[in-house]
Amino acid sequence: MAHAAFFDLDRTILSGASAHVVSRVLRETGIVTRTIPGESLMYSIFETFGENLPSMVLGRQAVLAMRGHRRDEVREAARIAAPDLVAMVQPYAQKVIDSHRAEGRSVVLATTTPRDLIEPFAELMGFDAVIATTYEVDSDGVYTGELDGTYVWSRGKRDAVRTWSQENDVDLSGSYAYSDSVFDEPLLAAVGFPHCVNPDWRLRLMAAARRWPVMHLDVPHGVAKVPVIGLEAQQLLMKFARPEVFPYARFTITGTENIPKDSAAILCGNHRSYFDIAAVSLAVAKTGRAVRFLGKKEVFDAPVIGPIASALGGIRVERGTGSDEPLLAATELINAGDLVALMPQGTIPRGHAFFDPILKGRWGAAKLAAATRAPVIPIGIWGTEKVWPRNAKLPNITNVTSPPEVIIVVGTPVHLGYTDPDADTTAIMSAISALLPPEGREYYQPTEDELRRSYPSNYAGDPNAEDDRRPGTD
Repeated sequence: MAHAAFFDLDRTILSGASAHVVSRVLRETGIVTRTIPGESLMYSIFETFGENLPSMVLGRQAVLAMRGHRRDEVREAARIAAPDLVAMVQPYAQKVIDSHRAEGRSVVLATTTPRDLIEPFAELMGFDAVIATTYEVDSDGVYTGELDGTYVWSRGKRDAVRTWSQENDVDLSGSYAYSDSVFDEPLLAAVGFPHCVNPDWRLRLMAAARRWPVMHLDVPHGVAKVPVIGLEAQQLLMKFARPEVFPYARFTITGTENIPKDSAAILCGNHRSYFDIAAVSLAVAKTGRAVRFLGKKEVFDAPVIGPIASALGGIRVERGTGSDEPLLAATELINAGDLVALMPQGTIPRGHAFFDPILKGRWGAAKLAAATRAPVIPIGIWGTEKVWPRNAKLPNITNVTSPPEVIIVVGTPVHLGYTDPDADTTAIMSAISALLPPEGREYYQPTEDELRRSYPSNYAGDPNAEDDRRPGTD
């Protein structure tokens, strides 16, 4: 027998309620001329807290409101609304859908929303089938005010899925279902692989009790979200990412208006300290957005920091392997509209290389920009090494009486040609260098103590070899 993946619509595939968009289009096209009292409030409650009985009562009565309207006119309005609904699709929903297609499963939209209002959207998305509430029409194609079949909700949705599966020789025990609502528990329990997507608080409790997986299609796989308030962990942490949290450093942050408010970008900074991530986070926090950092594998392998880095949406990079996996992961994030941050130098320079005003970088940022055409935003970072020098295992948190100054300057997008990664990398590094203070763009002869602070505490290499060390091309 075959298998299928059944997807709920509102707050699962979509970020909110489809009815809000469809109702607007029905009014704009003149099919519906009046607004149901409390309709907007009901949609707001639904989008915030999830499915509820009053909203379902309202939806159940909608069939009466459509009585006397022509089916072809309603479907035409639905076709107009379909692109707006596609724009509401969660950023990572398509990847899940595509994975099921790749495994040979049918992809089915199972929703309470009336079939005639949602089929055009399903066609645009490429669903193999639609299981939905169907309104009865007479011989002239006019709605009668009655349902054709059952109301596809809760047990009614489960029964409709069972009927469809029997007719299409689909085995539910090997099939998948995705929903946000506790009212879809009958459907989730009927399949072999239930998934709770953006679950309401009741379904979240049920998922914990039954050990059903919880996921969110608006963030990358594995990124944690805080229950009830609906924010991912990094967004919550960003609300506390303020200079006051770091009394052992003074911050001067400028140019954050160059970070896009709601679109993808590649943030590229120079690398001077383990404290650089905190510096970039403070700059991004001013925009209210989350950012995905590319970090070397040692960070993700650490016992405590590793799981946190993964939960915040970090991308693991194994330097020197030449693997394209980090770039593919970053490309997926950018295509979903996220901010991705990386240090093109790959690691903190050591020895005399640390004081070289000519910044050398790997090709990753240039390749990522060429693949996505996302703007590259340069960030100049200065002074972080005084907060957390390379040879220290922790930052100097005791220096609160005379904290060193950390300067973070966000620049305008770098102009790139997208054909030569070496030339584009040079352009990126030059743009970063131009944001540094004058002393960062001049040759400097370090003291022995400054050189010592630029090496890891356990460094056992050849200091003379560091001067000719090239970051690499991966």
